[in-house]
Amino acid sequence: MIKKFLVFSALLCSAVFCNAQNAQLEAAVGKLTRLMVTPDSLGLDSILLDNLSYGHSNGGLQSKPQFMRSLLTGASDFVEIDLTDKQVVIQNKIALVRHTLSAKTNDKNIPGKVKLYILLVWSNEKTGWKLLARQAVKVPEK
Repeated sequence: MIKKFLVFSALLCSAVFCNAQNAQLEAAVGKLTRLMVTPDSLGLDSILLDNLSYGHSNGGLQSKPQFMRSLLTGASDFVEIDLTDKQVVIQNKIALVRHTLSAKTNDKNIPGKVKLYILLVWSNEKTGWKLLARQAVKVPEK
């Protein structure tokens, strides 16, 4: 009986831990999305790892300072972002988050729309989930 209780307790604690991890990761994804629409340097600095690799659908690649600068100067200007089709895999301290990003943009004061498949790679650090890498691919037109 005690063995069954210990196994049940371990499974319950594991489920609670996983739910907490998922909630914290979901909050980090939400924070990143909000910061892409309304960027601020302290917020971005707090959620991005220093060795960030940020890949664009056009093949461009940015470091953390380059990505932050593009958002803060309006060179990359997201007016509205909608995330759908979210898939999450957590493996130890790394999480893969896939989703479809649909956005209204205003890059360099030119209105536009974009639809991308996104892969985010998050690292669970002492201070919470931090973005390590991002890669975007254009959604094929039908």
